[in-house]
Amino acid sequence: MISASFIKTLANRRIAIMLPLGFASGLPLALTSGTLQAWLTVVGLDLKTIGIFTLVGLPYTLKFLWAPLMDRLVPPWLGRRRGWMLVMQVGVALGLVAMAVTGPGQRPEILGALALTVAFLSASLDIVFDAYRTDVLLPPERGFGAAVWVNGYRCALLVASAGSLLLADHVGWPNTYLLLAALMAAGVVTILLSPEPSGQSAAPASLAEAVGGPLKEFFSRPGVVGLLALIVLYKVGDAVAASLQTAFLIGGMGFSVSEVGYVKGLGLGATLVGALAGGVAMAKIGMVRSLLLFGLLQAVSNLGFMWLAWMGKSYPALMTSILVENVTGGMGTAAFIALIMSLCDHRYTATQFALLSSLEALGRVFSGRPSAELVEMVGWAQFFFWSFLLALPGVWLVWAFRAQLHQESGRDKHARAGSADL
Repeated sequence: MISASFIKTLANRRIAIMLPLGFASGLPLALTSGTLQAWLTVVGLDLKTIGIFTLVGLPYTLKFLWAPLMDRLVPPWLGRRRGWMLVMQVGVALGLVAMAVTGPGQRPEILGALALTVAFLSASLDIVFDAYRTDVLLPPERGFGAAVWVNGYRCALLVASAGSLLLADHVGWPNTYLLLAALMAAGVVTILLSPEPSGQSAAPASLAEAVGGPLKEFFSRPGVVGLLALIVLYKVGDAVAASLQTAFLIGGMGFSVSEVGYVKGLGLGATLVGALAGGVAMAKIGMVRSLLLFGLLQAVSNLGFMWLAWMGKSYPALMTSILVENVTGGMGTAAFIALIMSLCDHRYTATQFALLSSLEALGRVFSGRPSAELVEMVGWAQFFFWSFLLALPGVWLVWAFRAQLHQESGRDKHARAGSADL
């Protein structure tokens, strides 16, 4: 039974703003990647030129390089986090307007430069959004807050991808980008209404401290190597299983593209449900137990695809494996974001969150080629069994470092209390 006090813990303004801020975080991503590629294809650009445009996404992978600047510099309005949020969100909206007005035309390189600028501003917005979310949410709220954020983010991706394609058919590409720029600008109201984080830590005194301080502080902690290994390994089993999932379903199992697309659409909804359920569960049972439980569920969900490989082309097995994998993946994601939040020192939130989330991405970035070689050696069924085994070390590390993780969460609470007393 969910008590009134528990509902009060999660039903507040800090949680409510996570949905529109998550939406603002996700909207520019598709507009500088897949949706932009669709626009370029429709106007007849050649494939090589379109391929060059994929480099526009580079700022998202390198954002940790300038994250220290956003820890160090404080705008003269709305404080260290909300001030940067306002600047970057307005910048993204203006950049999308410039893309709409310019278009591919005769000089697609100009549109490419504008798209790169929007991607840089959007990546910078993600930096400060991550820092703000970590600073403003209280420890009991983090799992549910992260889940609400993920829901806003995924909805934005849907609007900026499928929604944009449908809209462009009716009003044209420039008007589509103008409308979404207006939607982005409307998010400024959310920033103005967002609460200031309580008990904020002072900004680093110098750029040298902003760059070196986060690393020095983090590596001075006991068990730091194990914590870093946990960050890298917790979602690696999920990443390996997902790296070739579409190829498995279409090429390995013989499902049609439309069948896979339909089920994956349902899977997106399952991810959002899983994230929300995981957030609620975290508020009840705590972060460490949630990491253990959700990590085990993530691992076991990979066995569903092994079962599908044994069953052959079975629609019930397809639906079951996709839905279970997405629900448990959403739960694990909510817990993992909360874990990264708990590991950040509030003086250096922007830099430490960017660095730790970049470490987690290593599994997703580098798992594709080794996964393909493993499939060739052992086949699909054994491949998914190996992905299950690869998920277990991350769960074991949560158990092995459970005392340290409790200590990190306690350190964060004391830091907040100490800052509030200053």
